[in-house]
Amino acid sequence: MLGLGSMIGAGVFSVFGPAAAAAGRWLVLGLLLAALVAFCNAMASAQLAAANPTSGGAYAHGRRWLGPGWGFAAGWGFVVGKTASCAAMALTFATYALPGPWWAQRGLAVLAVLALAALNYRGITRTAALTRVLVCLSLAALAVIVIGMHLGPGAEAAGGVDTSAYGVLQSAGLLFFAFAGYARVATLGEEVVEPQKTIPRAITIALGITVVIYLVVGVSALAAVGAERLAGSSAPLATATAGVAGLDVVVRVGAAVASLGALLALVAGVGRTTMAMARERDLPPWLAAVHPRHRVPHHAEVAVAVVVSALVLVADLRQVIGFSSFGVLVYYAIANLAALRQPEDERRWPRALFVLGATACAVLVVTLPVGAVLTGVGVYAVGFAVRRFAGTGRRPRRTPS
Repeated sequence: MLGLGSMIGAGVFSVFGPAAAAAGRWLVLGLLLAALVAFCNAMASAQLAAANPTSGGAYAHGRRWLGPGWGFAAGWGFVVGKTASCAAMALTFATYALPGPWWAQRGLAVLAVLALAALNYRGITRTAALTRVLVCLSLAALAVIVIGMHLGPGAEAAGGVDTSAYGVLQSAGLLFFAFAGYARVATLGEEVVEPQKTIPRAITIALGITVVIYLVVGVSALAAVGAERLAGSSAPLATATAGVAGLDVVVRVGAAVASLGALLALVAGVGRTTMAMARERDLPPWLAAVHPRHRVPHHAEVAVAVVVSALVLVADLRQVIGFSSFGVLVYYAIANLAALRQPEDERRWPRALFVLGATACAVLVVTLPVGAVLTGVGVYAVGFAVRRFAGTGRRPRRTPS
């Protein structure tokens, strides 16, 4: 449920617009490529988490199998990219839930962040319980929306969008933003029963369900209004159902609920990766504290909530998708490389799968929009500079006894 809550979130209500602008009528091909890359990455994450069920996901595994610098690159990409995604999810929720002045929407977004962070603070059981409710509501809304798309006039008069192989690859990189929720499952290795069995199963099932749902939604949207109208829309599913009376409310409620589900799972995953990095002094050690009663990284949860609340006041919802994809694709490229280094007795899938995953991640990173690539490179440069010159990432010297 946490994996579904992360993947079936606000991405499905927003990502088809920029993806259609890049790929045109080949949007479905871009979606299938994104699903293939997601599958490779999911298998790498599952294999790593089953052998070493610890908080931190690819950050912890990158440190173990590739070295501290590789681990930091994975963790930094995840924390920075997903912190920005948290702000995007909060803003999406507020935009759909409260049509009105921008200041009221920003205020509601901050309240949503603080409320869900407070719930995460109480423990993973409560997080999973609310996620079940939000996922079920999101799926019900998507089912009604898909039916509404097929009840409309169709895309007979819709035009096309010029595209190329580069455009299809770019759309795959953007669509990957909507798939990258299974990482939250891999970061919870210390908080689930029988993680060696539970985590691989949860990742595989969640990704499989999500791929089917996205294919149905994407094909239906193209049939309803065509690639040209999707490409020009900031709310593509609302555009795809505009010809059916009464569905505007369903789209708004569905998007708001899905955004809350994604935000809830994102905050949980970012907090736990932050804790793992703090344990290794790649982030301030204060963030590694675990609550004695609720067994959650409460300092990291509070820090994430504060940073996301600040970002909500300045974030641009339209630009964050590409930036988030950059960080997460780097994260999964390192996960695939780490899986390649595992010994035979820990390997569940062929090495060729992880070679394909790492290569595909690298290709999708460089084909993202130029602004997203430049921003991502700049953020990584800042992260490594701070790590080097502030002395983080270095363990304190032990005093001889």
